[in-house]
Amino acid sequence: MSIMQEREQARFELQKRVYAAKAGADRNRLGQFATPPQLAFDMVAYAVSLLSPYANLRFLEPGFGTGPFYSALLNQVSASRIEFAAGYEIDSHYAAPAKQLWAETGLHLNVADFTKAQPPQSEAEKYNLVVCNPPYVRHHHLSQTQKLELQQAVGRYINLEMNGLSGLYAYFLVLSQRWMSKNGVGAWLIPSEFMDVNYGRKVKEFLLERATLLRIHLFDPNRAQFDDALVSSAVVFFQNSLPVPGHEVEFTSGGTLAKPDSSTFIKLGDLAQTSKWTGPARGRSQLARKRDAVTLGDFFAIKRGIATGCNSFFMLTPEQAKESGLPKKFLKPILPSPRLLENDEINSDKNGEPLIREQRYLLSCTLPEHEVKKNYPALWQYLERGVEAGINKRYLCRHREPWYSQEERAPALFLCTYMGRPTHQNGSPFRFILNCSAAIAANVYLLLYPKPELAVTLRDDPELVKKVWRALSALTAATLIAEGRFYGGGLHKLEPKELANVPAEAVLDFFSEGKKLMRREQLRLFA
Repeated sequence: MSIMQEREQARFELQKRVYAAKAGADRNRLGQFATPPQLAFDMVAYAVSLLSPYANLRFLEPGFGTGPFYSALLNQVSASRIEFAAGYEIDSHYAAPAKQLWAETGLHLNVADFTKAQPPQSEAEKYNLVVCNPPYVRHHHLSQTQKLELQQAVGRYINLEMNGLSGLYAYFLVLSQRWMSKNGVGAWLIPSEFMDVNYGRKVKEFLLERATLLRIHLFDPNRAQFDDALVSSAVVFFQNSLPVPGHEVEFTSGGTLAKPDSSTFIKLGDLAQTSKWTGPARGRSQLARKRDAVTLGDFFAIKRGIATGCNSFFMLTPEQAKESGLPKKFLKPILPSPRLLENDEINSDKNGEPLIREQRYLLSCTLPEHEVKKNYPALWQYLERGVEAGINKRYLCRHREPWYSQEERAPALFLCTYMGRPTHQNGSPFRFILNCSAAIAANVYLLLYPKPELAVTLRDDPELVKKVWRALSALTAATLIAEGRFYGGGLHKLEPKELANVPAEAVLDFFSEGKKLMRREQLRLFA
């Protein structure tokens, strides 16, 4: 075993020790997820291959941790080729032992916040190889002050206006350009969600217009790269130069970075017209949907179900409601979790109650507290239990007046599950529910409300309701997945706007009058 291999073994053991010494919740909050050694090796190997074999290397690892990429570099290139190597690590819990480990290698490890550090001023001092697994800190873990400082830094140095929902990793990536020499290479292990979500548009704008995007590798979502994070990962390689006309980006997916299952090249112009990059990354022909394509949004207004603030308190079984003596006038039927629904077609009794085994009721009352206390003692007693448990102080509850009231939401005839994993039955992570009851739904469902003209058509032709439901249920898993987003462990999710973008030609077929299908011009009636 070589000295560098021994040092990598020591680094790996160090990584395990420092991780074990820190609470998982703290690591999750700080976005600290260790890079698998083989992936670090593959990323460095590919990044180095993009540079001239004669070029000396000025290496930077902005989110150093214990130094997996630096270790991979030392195991692949001769020490004489490394002109300078530096790292940034904000957490001394990792930085202190890492400094000791790499002390004899000439590494310049800074215990500081990379996003606030000043980059080299001269071209000669900048870095031609930047490799990083940045902290995966979600936006809601960033204070308003942090967000403002990060946005101002990007605006000042990169002249780019970042979305306020961007995670910390997005700022790391775009700010790294200040540190890169001309034609330098960046290699980034980041969550793949940027490829599909709204806040990712600015990251994609940066990669399309401010740099030359070389390759994106998308890992199989069923094989998460991190043991302690439910996130699907991508590796992004770009060069610090403006793209040339006709440039093509390589998208690979599955397998490993070194041996992917698939590879395809997409012209930069086509990619710029593609809203969701995971389509091309997985080899699907998802480029620039035709402008006259019909989507579910042409037929339905799609909304998320209600957020109660505490399902265990506000959603009760009939037995719980009876035991607490809650007045029926403050209870509305609400559908249980999708996993408790045995069938996708929900019928009702004469009162609109859903005929399902796992019935639930939503507690909602708009009366002020003094009226509840005076006229409904059982309800008041139940609410007092909520106060004792601190439920009234939860975010959603404390922003409602009164705190125990709920959103007004009409029952939806069609529903779609919000997230899920592919099933053995049809391979789709999503289910479409036909709700013929008066039950409303929580935010684990997306609600599809037919637009006015469609609603009239369905009212006048009840048989058409089931046909439309069957058409929705027949939408292929690939069609739905292409519009949504996915996470590690094979978990898929759809937001209302994403479901609205799903192609709906199959639904349109049911509105043929025997001769001619409606086109977009006719669909304006549904708006």
